[in-house]
Amino acid sequence: MLIGCVFYALSVVLFLEPCKIVAGGVVGLSTLFHLLDERIPIGLISIAINIPIYLLGLKYTGWKFILRCLLTVTTLGLCTDLLAFLPAMTDDPLLASLYGGVLQGIGIGLFIRFEFSSGGTELLGRVISRWVKVLNIPVCVGICDAIIVIIGTLNPTTIENNILYALIVVFVSTKISELILVGLEKSKLCIIISNKGKEIAQTLIEKSPRGVTMLDGEGMYSHQERDVLLTCVKNRQLTQLRQIVHEIDPTAFVIINDSVEVRGKGFTAWDKEI
Repeated sequence: MLIGCVFYALSVVLFLEPCKIVAGGVVGLSTLFHLLDERIPIGLISIAINIPIYLLGLKYTGWKFILRCLLTVTTLGLCTDLLAFLPAMTDDPLLASLYGGVLQGIGIGLFIRFEFSSGGTELLGRVISRWVKVLNIPVCVGICDAIIVIIGTLNPTTIENNILYALIVVFVSTKISELILVGLEKSKLCIIISNKGKEIAQTLIEKSPRGVTMLDGEGMYSHQERDVLLTCVKNRQLTQLRQIVHEIDPTAFVIINDSVEVRGKGFTAWDKEI
């Protein structure tokens, strides 16, 4: 949690605040207040803004969750103010939004992976979704963040095209946090429907170190029996799988999906963190 707070704070101190980018969230709103009056510390005001949100969320989430949120946001606020002496790394807003998004994504990814939350608009979104039943939590969070970004855009102290740079920050941070959660190694789930399932399965087992599971299927249009093969392969093995299937049965029906996480023999062990 501490490492995540440091990375998140560095994204604000080194890149976003110096380039006057308001990227949403309570920290973004705090950055806006700081840009209006530089005497207002970003970290301290973010803690102050979060307190009424926590009081609203106490009824719905319980005191243990609120306590963890308060611990995280206090640490994040202190890190942001303690690191405020560091000089800006760039005055280019595009580079700032990219690098800021990377650091922010690392922080958010660590928060999610180790089950910490900084509350803020995420917690506010939970509360609003309880009040407005037709809106789910992600929509409520998105609305809250969008309002902050729009206010930042309308404010003369922020950079022009703030919405564009805020979107870049959000996009990059989302991708980086996803990388922190699922790791670098990507896998593919392959579903193969064929009349030559046993031959394909045997060849896959002989030529690749991956297991294959066969299911009995029935074509609902022709009512003919079909072999359905399930297997997971690494990205680099996908070309080999296509070649094997095509050589044995050019009429086979193949479905390939991204797998977020694969655990078991040949992949990530159950007792190992990704």
